[in-house]
Amino acid sequence: MLALQTRASNGAYLAVDSSVTALPPDVVWIDLLNADATEILLVESSTGLHVPTFDELSEIENSSRLRLESHAFYLSAPMISRAESTAPRTTPVGFVLTKDLLVTVRFEELSSFRTFVERSARFDETDRSSVGAFTGLMDTIVDRIADVLEVVESELDDVSSRIFRTGVDDAAARRRPARENADLRKILRRVGGAGDLVSKIRDSLLGIGRILPYVMGQATDLLTADVKQRLETMRQDIVSLNDYDAHLVNKVQLLLDATLGLINVEQNNIIKVLTIVSVVGVPPTLVASLYGMNFRYMPELNWAWGYPYAIGLIGLSAIVPLLWFKLRGWL
Repeated sequence: MLALQTRASNGAYLAVDSSVTALPPDVVWIDLLNADATEILLVESSTGLHVPTFDELSEIENSSRLRLESHAFYLSAPMISRAESTAPRTTPVGFVLTKDLLVTVRFEELSSFRTFVERSARFDETDRSSVGAFTGLMDTIVDRIADVLEVVESELDDVSSRIFRTGVDDAAARRRPARENADLRKILRRVGGAGDLVSKIRDSLLGIGRILPYVMGQATDLLTADVKQRLETMRQDIVSLNDYDAHLVNKVQLLLDATLGLINVEQNNIIKVLTIVSVVGVPPTLVASLYGMNFRYMPELNWAWGYPYAIGLIGLSAIVPLLWFKLRGWL
């Protein structure tokens, strides 16, 4: 899909028909979403700029993500997508910035882009320029990352409350062990999912955290004092979000260790029960085996109370170990 904003569109996001052979002269932002070869050719022929491919945007070395070619800045960073789903992922996003034009290249629908488009159409932006569009997009992306981190924090707080404050042991006493183990496995998946999302957010923060200082240092002739101040504010926000992300990583590790510890405790409890059952069953088995022997002469063989005596001895031999475990606090 090919869409654009022009200076005369008043912030409107206009889709371009595939039959168009030239772009408007006052265009300031061109957005390519899963663009086909025809759309890429149209942009390259109209602007004289190279549109980066997916492989080029996926490069991880700094020189590939941040470079200046023929007065055009080629920037790229991994962005978090589908953050609210059960399968979040990162996708490369490219920015080609010149004095008069911003070209964005992406391969996933990103909510931050959609939010920026809605915001541009709703409010009267005074800076209808390529740098203004770039700054607004960066600001929206940073806000989006902050929102996702807040959601992750809420999720981890809920898990933390479940593990440490509501009394897992009390809950376990009211449940069957199988249900408690299933609950702990669900918690483990939730914590693991939050950790995976946090790590992907960190990739996005690192990418944006490299773009902003690079643009501030290399594109000084494109930036006004107001834009420089906004970029500096975003850079500081990125630093604070990195610290917050590191805090969440530590919290994820703590909750993973705690959940695995609880699972081990539950497994140990099961092993303890099985051990007690096996120990309690040994004396009755010994008594039953003794009186099950087929010797001809046994003192109790002709005794009228022999059978009740044997049954009572078997029961007593099972009760005594249970009382012993109870007194020792093992049961």
